[in-house]
Amino acid sequence: MDSHRAFSFGVLAKDGKARRGFLQTPHGEVETPAFMPVGTQGTVKTVSPDEIKESGSQIILGNTYHLYLRPGHEVIGKMGGLHSFMNWDRPILTDSGGYQVFSLKGLTKITEEGVYFQSHLDGSSHLLTPELAIEIQESLGSDIMMCFDEPPSYPSTREQIVEAMNRTTKWEKRCKTAKKSGNQALFGITQGGTEPDLRVESAQQIIDIGFDGYAIGGLSVGESTSLMLEMTDVTASELPEEQPRYLMGVGKPQDIVQAVALGVDMFDCVMPTRNARNGGLFTSEGKINIRNSRYIMDDRPIDEKCGCPTCLNYSRAYLRHLYVSGEMLGLRLNTIHNLHFYQKLMSNIRSAISKGEFSSFASGIMELET
Repeated sequence: MDSHRAFSFGVLAKDGKARRGFLQTPHGEVETPAFMPVGTQGTVKTVSPDEIKESGSQIILGNTYHLYLRPGHEVIGKMGGLHSFMNWDRPILTDSGGYQVFSLKGLTKITEEGVYFQSHLDGSSHLLTPELAIEIQESLGSDIMMCFDEPPSYPSTREQIVEAMNRTTKWEKRCKTAKKSGNQALFGITQGGTEPDLRVESAQQIIDIGFDGYAIGGLSVGESTSLMLEMTDVTASELPEEQPRYLMGVGKPQDIVQAVALGVDMFDCVMPTRNARNGGLFTSEGKINIRNSRYIMDDRPIDEKCGCPTCLNYSRAYLRHLYVSGEMLGLRLNTIHNLHFYQKLMSNIRSAISKGEFSSFASGIMELET
């Protein structure tokens, strides 16, 4: 590990294509494969930074679009950056805001310069450019910044995918040029929709620009799981061995283990936290819905194999009562459990790779109920 570099990546063990490694960042080391809880507004919904740490989470994701609109990146910059602002002293990755702009139901207008969009908060008009996306992220002070890209919607025509891919390449060149901060890593994002040859072409274009790491973007947006994994495989196979690979927006435990088997190192998804707030809990036996009336007299923990604070102290019956009563404590306890489940999954994945037992471990996860 090069102590003189603010950011570095190394592979420690391999089992097939699956790899165990580390990311070195200004705010500490991250063991990979890693899962990043999503902290949209500078907070992982319902839980404190200390509770996120206790779950085993090493790195979280911040949302550039939302923090730009409220409270504003200048405010956060003056408050010492996002780490200081939210009292989180471990690594942070920030997205570019691209996905939110393109998923907005309001009016957007895509130009070569950037994207004009209306704020979902007050309807005000904004132009988000590659340069502004970098300026925002530098103000936030994240350890890893993402390039501004254009993820095509699904389904799209080949012509639309090509247009988005080529524009993404141009924008990412501008992002690299705009970057001023020396201690923040910048990841490029590959696109190409569901066209294998375009996935390869995009990867080659982005690698030619040269970044600290590479993300596989534009997936998990409505396509089938098999198609998502096929595109992940095609793309990951093109990405450099010596740099981290990040599959954006994925996902289910089963999807994660299959993507790790394809050589992916990093993941993020709202799934554990959003499911928790809707009563969906992940267990070693599969997923359960705590709203179900079968749990009304169930004195067992969510998962008898789990050592999280929720499972050590509360019954399914109590958690169901909290949920149907609309009590906020229920959302908190559910979220704490799901975060612990996901981080334990990642820890077990890393251990299995080191032992050369990843394939059999993954088979067990694939058998869980979804």
